[in-house]
Amino acid sequence: MKKKLLVLTILLCAMLFSSCTMVPASRLEAMFRTDRDTAVTTASGAAASGSVQSGGDTVTISRDEYEKYRQFSEMFDIYDDALVIFYQDPDTEKMTENAIRGLMVGLDDPYSFYYNPKEYEELWEEDEGNYVGIGIMIQSNMTTQICTIVRVFKGGPAEAAGVQRGDILYKVGDDLIVNANNLQEAVDIMRGEPNTDVDVTFLRGNEEITYTITRKSINVNQVESKMIDEDIGYIALYQFAGQCHTEFENELNKLISNGAKGIIIDLRDNTGGWVDQARYIADLFLDEGELCYLKYRTYEDHNEYMTTDGKVDVKLAILINENTASSSEILTGALRDRAGAVTVGVNSFGKGIIQGVYQVGDKGAGFQMTIAQYYTPNGSAVHKIGISPDYEVPLPEGDNGMYDLADLEHDVQLIKAVEVMKEALR
Repeated sequence: MKKKLLVLTILLCAMLFSSCTMVPASRLEAMFRTDRDTAVTTASGAAASGSVQSGGDTVTISRDEYEKYRQFSEMFDIYDDALVIFYQDPDTEKMTENAIRGLMVGLDDPYSFYYNPKEYEELWEEDEGNYVGIGIMIQSNMTTQICTIVRVFKGGPAEAAGVQRGDILYKVGDDLIVNANNLQEAVDIMRGEPNTDVDVTFLRGNEEITYTITRKSINVNQVESKMIDEDIGYIALYQFAGQCHTEFENELNKLISNGAKGIIIDLRDNTGGWVDQARYIADLFLDEGELCYLKYRTYEDHNEYMTTDGKVDVKLAILINENTASSSEILTGALRDRAGAVTVGVNSFGKGIIQGVYQVGDKGAGFQMTIAQYYTPNGSAVHKIGISPDYEVPLPEGDNGMYDLADLEHDVQLIKAVEVMKEALR
């Protein structure tokens, strides 16, 4: 009897002081596995690395993994209880998806979020500029929750219906009142099958306007250009997406071949996109050096985004406004600091952080997460500050900025940029 008691005591001590802990295998364990090397053993003693192997109803995991599970114990309890006591059969996939969304919300960062497989697929479709919808670009403000139309694609169904830049997206369908938090749901409704209709309501001043718009295939151009003087070329860059960098270079070469010695780059309402494309475009006007530098949580990186020798010798002016954000501000800051570009318009948005986009799991889902803050080559911070224009030119009251391309009759900001450029070329 004493011998048995001694053996039992030794076993208990071994379990208490072991670095591994026995826990029940959960149906959600795959959500919290990592690819880090973690020794895992089953109840029968077989070992594995980097994966969970169940033996009966238990698995053996490291102390670190056990502590991670404990953080989610309440969620596991609710999940298990819902399977038993919820009055209907719960949608466990939806529960899991929203649990993951909740993790992202917990970061308290409006630029970090989860994409389910459908949303992740649509992200890349939209990046390539080909999708079925109504043909608008929307800017959401997380503070005011207002969603504003910043571009109406030419030749698209929204333009044909009468939607204007500056309209506020108010309602989609019969009952979805749109705000920044449910904008993706609104976008999903506005997309769909070609030649089907959707009712969309906008606010324009004090007027509420509802259009029935027929969904069509949208092919988005990211760049447009025009010679506006014998020496001055104008390029409107709408978004850093698709093949905008090669589109931009092609348009630049056309303008230079037509005699342009000064280039006005219009980044108004360009809310950003891929930083690599900003680097490519900046490289056309810069020699070797920094596009920007990054501050991660624990270190600073001055080598991630660099330009190379071989710049085009032209004068530059950049149009910016309150919706010029992210990669647009990166490009503006680099060309201002290193190419002497002059800025015209109003203070930019002030999104001085960058995000990484990653695939997660094996079902085609993904997530976006803020990973660093960026600074211009001269060390200027942009986040929540923006870039102040060299020449501040606000729009006249009541002017929503809905101009034709290179409108030298009504666009007061462009008129000022041309004036500044002519002076620089003298």
